Amino acid sequence: MTTRYRVEYQLIEWIKGLLAVPFVLHSQPTAVYQEHSENLIAVAADTHQRYAEIFRDVETLIRDHIKHEQDDAPGKSKLKLLVPSVGTFFTTLYLEDAFKYQDQQRFISRRRFVAPSFNDVRLILNSAQLFGLTRSTGVDLVTFDGDVTIYDDGACLTPDNPVIPRILRLLLQDRKVGIVTAAGYTEAGKYYERLKGLLDAMHDSDTLSDAQREGLVVMGGESNFLFRYDSASPARLTYVPRSEWMLEEMASWAEEDITQLLDIAESSLRACASNLNLPVAVLRKDRAVGVYPLDRKISREQLEETVLVVQNTVERSEVGSRLPFCAFNGGNDVFVDIGDKSWGVRACQQYFGGIERERTLHVGDQFLSAGANDFKARLASTTAWIASPRETVQLLDELEGL
Repeated sequence: MTTRYRVEYQLIEWIKGLLAVPFVLHSQPTAVYQEHSENLIAVAADTHQRYAEIFRDVETLIRDHIKHEQDDAPGKSKLKLLVPSVGTFFTTLYLEDAFKYQDQQRFISRRRFVAPSFNDVRLILNSAQLFGLTRSTGVDLVTFDGDVTIYDDGACLTPDNPVIPRILRLLLQDRKVGIVTAAGYTEAGKYYERLKGLLDAMHDSDTLSDAQREGLVVMGGESNFLFRYDSASPARLTYVPRSEWMLEEMASWAEEDITQLLDIAESSLRACASNLNLPVAVLRKDRAVGVYPLDRKISREQLEETVLVVQNTVERSEVGSRLPFCAFNGGNDVFVDIGDKSWGVRACQQYFGGIERERTLHVGDQFLSAGANDFKARLASTTAWIASPRETVQLLDELEGL
C-alpha cells in the first residue's frame, strides 16, 4: 500500500500501537493448564483497565484537537503532531465508553495471544461515533453505501435482507435516509432492481406515513443523479432535476470540463488495460467512465494500480485541478466519476433542508483501499467504517440501543 493511502488509517494503526504495550506487559500468555480461573479474571481486569486508560487519553487528545479547530488553530493540536493525517471531528468521540462496550462483545481484554487488532479499534471508533452522536447532536440523516454495506458485493437488496427493517425503523423515527452509491444509472428502474426489497417494503408498510416515505432518496454516480421515493411510480422512485438539489458550487462545473476530464480518464484507463493486459471493456457514461471485466476476475493489485495511475494522470491535468472527481476500485472494476461522495452527502443534506454535518452519519466499507470512495464522505459528515452488511445491521441495532 502506498504512503498516499496509508494516511487513511494511520489513526487506527497509531491507537493499535498504543494498545500493544499493555498487551505485552499484562497479557501473560502462559499455557492454559498452568493457570487458575481466578488468575485469568485478575489479568483480564488489569488489562481492561490499562486499555481503558489509553482510550481515555486518546479521547482527551481528540477533545483538545476539536478545541484547536474551533479556535482556528487546527494544525497545533498535540494529536495533529502525533498523527499528522488526522482530519476533522464533528463530534466528541467517547472512546473509553466505546471500548468498554466493545470489550463486552469481543472480549478483547481476555485475549492473551492475540493483541487488539485493526478491526477491534475500527469497531470501537464506530461505537464512539454513535455515542458522540446520540449524546450531543442526535442523528437526522443516515446515508449508506450500496455494495458490501447494505447488500453483498454485486448483489441486490432482497426482501429477506435484515437491513430493511432497520432502515424502515430509521424512517419511522422521522430520520432521513440516503443511499449514496457509485452506481450511476439515469433510469429509476435500474435502482429499483438493486433496491427492490427495500422499496417494496416501504410501499407495503402500514406504519410509514407518506411524509416518512419521502424521507428516502437515492444519490447515484457518487453525486450526480438524485431520485426520491414515489409510490405512484412503478419503480418506486422518481428522478429529481438537478436544479432542485444541486449545490451552489456544482453550478460552476462546465460541461466542456466534464467531457475533457472523462476523455483524459478514458485514455488513461485504456493505456492501463493495455499495459497490464486486462481483459476489460470500457464503459462511458454521462458523468463517469470505467472498465469492467469480460471473462475473469481482475486481481486487487491490478485494480489498485489502475486506480492510482488514472487518479495521478487526471490530477496532473489542468481540468483535474479545477473539477472534483473520484477514481475508485469497485471490487472488480475501476470507474472515474465526476464529484465524489462528499458532494453526494452534502447534496442530500441540502435536499432535506440543510441538515448539519454533525447530525449526519455515513455508513460505508471503502475507507482503506486505493480509491476508497467512502473516505471522501468524512469531509461532509461523521462516518462509520463497516466491513459487511452484517456489521451494518449490528451498527443500526447499536444506534437504536443508544
